[in-house]
Amino acid sequence: MSKISLILADDHPLTREGMKGYLAKEPDFEIKGEYADGEAAWAGIQEVKPQVALLDIRMPKIDGVALARKIKDAGLPVASLMLTSYDAQQYVMASLHAGARGYVLKTASMETLSKAIRIVARGGFYLDNEVANAVEEEGEFTPEPVSTREREVLLLAARGLSGKEIATQLFISERTVQTHLASIYDKLGAKNKTEAMLLSLKYGIVTLEELLD
Repeated sequence: MSKISLILADDHPLTREGMKGYLAKEPDFEIKGEYADGEAAWAGIQEVKPQVALLDIRMPKIDGVALARKIKDAGLPVASLMLTSYDAQQYVMASLHAGARGYVLKTASMETLSKAIRIVARGGFYLDNEVANAVEEEGEFTPEPVSTREREVLLLAARGLSGKEIATQLFISERTVQTHLASIYDKLGAKNKTEAMLLSLKYGIVTLEELLD
């Protein structure tokens, strides 16, 4: 069984030890490193290129949001998953705009964290229920309507399905899937799938429950 490679970045030793102890028990997870500050985490991420980077927001040297942006700007195949105590709107939105593919509060259960890791590792998008409103309430702009088929494609993409898998499930060609995604990005003003997920929540095109179904 192929394992999901992880790194943990948090400046609290007890938090890191607790997460490491739990996640190490999951048969499909492999912890590649743990770091107490953002600068060390950035060096580790560049070296081991984990599938998922668990990032605290408040860290010395480089904070989690800045680190997520560095990962995004460098084009690394690493999914940033924020694991933090902060549920304020500005932290949620800053993280997602920086390229994070998930946001989980430290009050969440370990089962929720494991689920989030698996979803973002396969290309999906995950938001803790408690922070969803911060996304859904931001902004008043109404985008061009998204068609029923485009919405179906968007939801399947959010769950981490590949273009080929979406095509098979919807009985359409892979090229048609890409056409629908391009149309969605254009209508929402999104540059990539993560931004499309964020904006679809923001504009009420999909609900958090649908994304996490």
